[in-house]
Amino acid sequence: MVTARSPRYTESTQGRLRRLNLAVSLPPLVLAAAVLLVIDTHAWWHVIILAPGLAAGLVAFERWTANDLARAVLPGLIVTGAVWPLGVLLTGSPNAYWGFCAVGSLAMREVRRHRGLAVAGLFSYVAVVGAARLLVERDDVREVLATYVLIPTALTVLVTVMTIVGERFYDLIRELEQTREREAELAVVRERVRFASDLHDIQGHTLHVVKLKIALAQKLLLRDAGRAEKELRETYALVSDTIAQTKELAYAQRRLNLSAEIENAKNLFEAAGIRVRLTREAEVDTRAGELLGQVLRETTTNILRHSQATQVQITLSEAGITIVNDGVAGNSPPELRGLSALRQRVSGDGGELTVEQHEGRFRTAATFPSAGAGATAAGLGHDR
Repeated sequence: MVTARSPRYTESTQGRLRRLNLAVSLPPLVLAAAVLLVIDTHAWWHVIILAPGLAAGLVAFERWTANDLARAVLPGLIVTGAVWPLGVLLTGSPNAYWGFCAVGSLAMREVRRHRGLAVAGLFSYVAVVGAARLLVERDDVREVLATYVLIPTALTVLVTVMTIVGERFYDLIRELEQTREREAELAVVRERVRFASDLHDIQGHTLHVVKLKIALAQKLLLRDAGRAEKELRETYALVSDTIAQTKELAYAQRRLNLSAEIENAKNLFEAAGIRVRLTREAEVDTRAGELLGQVLRETTTNILRHSQATQVQITLSEAGITIVNDGVAGNSPPELRGLSALRQRVSGDGGELTVEQHEGRFRTAATFPSAGAGATAAGLGHDR
C-alpha cells in the first residue's frame, strides 16, 4: 500500500539545503565582516559603532538559513539603519552599509505587498545616506560620491537581486516537494480505488451467485434433495473461496486466471439457464490476463444480476476477447458503474474499453497494444 509523505519531508529537505548554505557561506561572511571592521576602524570607539551593524547582518543571514527571519528583520533594520549614517558622518566608514545591505536584501522576502516600493526605498536609503558624507567632506565630491554612494548602492542592488534569486530557488524546491506530496496522496487514492474495485469484484460477484444458488436450492429442496444438497455444497465452497481471495487481496497476493474465470462464467451462465457459446481462436496476451479476469468476473455478475439474457457469446481471439449478450433492456446503453474503475485501469495499461448496443445485443470491447508482432485486444463485458 502506498503511503503519503509527511509535511516534515518538505521541511527537512529545505532545512538541509539551508543548513548547507549556512555551512558554506557563513565562514566567508564572518571573515569578510572581520576584514571590513579592521579596514574601517581608526579608533577604538569606531568598533562600538560598526560592530553591531556587522553582527546584525550575520544574525539575519543565520536566521534566513533557518527559515526564521521574520523575528530578526525589524531589530536588524533598526540597528543597521542607524549604523550606516553614524559610519558615514562620524567614523568615515564607507563599508558601514554592509549590515544594512545584508538585512535589507533578506528582508525583501518578508514583503508581500508593494515589494517594488520597498526595494526602491532600500536603494534610496543607501544612496541618500551615503551622499550625506558631503556634509563633512567637500574636498573631493567625485571620490565621495563613488565611495559612499555609487559603490554601496551598486553592491546593495547586486546583493538584493542575488538574494531574491536564491529565495526563488527555495520556492521552486518547496513547490517541487509539494507536488511530490500531492502525487503521493493521489497514489494513495488510486490504490484505495483499486482495492475497492477488487473487493467489489470479489464480494459483489459471490453474494449474487450465493443468492441465486440458495434460491435454486430452495426450489429443489422438496423435489430433488440431492441436487439441492449439491447446490448448498457449492455455495459453501464458493463462500470459502471468497474468504480466501479476500485475505489474498488484503495482503496483495491475489491473482486471477483468465481461463479459470471463463470456465467459471460458463458454469454460472448455464446454472442460470443462459446458453453459452465459447469460441477460442487464439490466446490473449498473458500480461492482460489478470485484468481481463477481473473485468470478466464483474461482467458475469452484471449479466446475472441485471439482464434478461438467454444467450451469451464469448469469443477469444488474437484480436481480443468479446462478450455479447441478448439481454438488452432499454434503448440506450446503461452507464458503466462497477466497471468504471476497471475501464480506467485498461486505459492506464494503454488499452481502450468501448461499449456498444445494437439491435437488442450488448457488446463491450477493450483493446491492448501489441506486446509482440500483432495487436492484442480484449473485449470486455458490460455493466448496468
